[in-house]
Amino acid sequence: LFLREALDRFFGSRAAWAWLLVEPAMHIGFISFVWGMMRKNSMGGISVSMWIILGMLSFFLFRRTAVQTLHSLDCNKAFFAFRQVRPFDVALVRASVEAFSMFFISLFILGVAAMMGLNVLPDDPLKVLLALTGLWLFGLGYGLVTSVCMRLVPDSGHVFQILMMPLYLISGVIMPLTFIPVPYRNWLLWNPLVHGIELVRLGFFSNYHTLDVSFSYLYSWVLGSLALGLILYRGLETRLVMQ
Repeated sequence: LFLREALDRFFGSRAAWAWLLVEPAMHIGFISFVWGMMRKNSMGGISVSMWIILGMLSFFLFRRTAVQTLHSLDCNKAFFAFRQVRPFDVALVRASVEAFSMFFISLFILGVAAMMGLNVLPDDPLKVLLALTGLWLFGLGYGLVTSVCMRLVPDSGHVFQILMMPLYLISGVIMPLTFIPVPYRNWLLWNPLVHGIELVRLGFFSNYHTLDVSFSYLYSWVLGSLALGLILYRGLETRLVMQ
């Protein structure tokens, strides 16, 4: 299953593998250009370029994992003819392929950043790993829940994909949360993606100034989403396979 998904993801269409790299690179380049035009050189005490790169790569890890898991049931109907293949298997495999691809994409982009003279070595690699793992697991949990909802209400899939744009804007990816007035800033801290993305930046730069974020809040959402997703997959397994 993993090999099949990997081949389809990287070579399913002409230059499919290139688009996986070009999409985040274009986002990083455009937002860096915008902040450069505004003559903003640092965010929270770190280079604005690294601030954007880390935020983009972290969000893309979540988003791609969530979207691919969302469509895992519809894209692998034929495999349910084999009794040993369960719905959760295809969801986990799709999420694993995204983690695999984002690992090499991140290495490439950080390598280019290093050649440009930016500091790309994390101060706390373990914190970075835990934060990225939390974002990936939350993407998997989000995808499990939404994929079941899409099976029950097919048109809901469009709504879940549309939600990615607001999340992109309110997760501190392109604009620091410190720019937002205090009453509304506290509301945004309810978003677990804020905690994951800011923890990645903190792992790379220990002197980074940010809001009060925590692993406990991020992993509470991870456990909750995974538990709900697994319960739905277990309880509705026959219906998921037969539809």
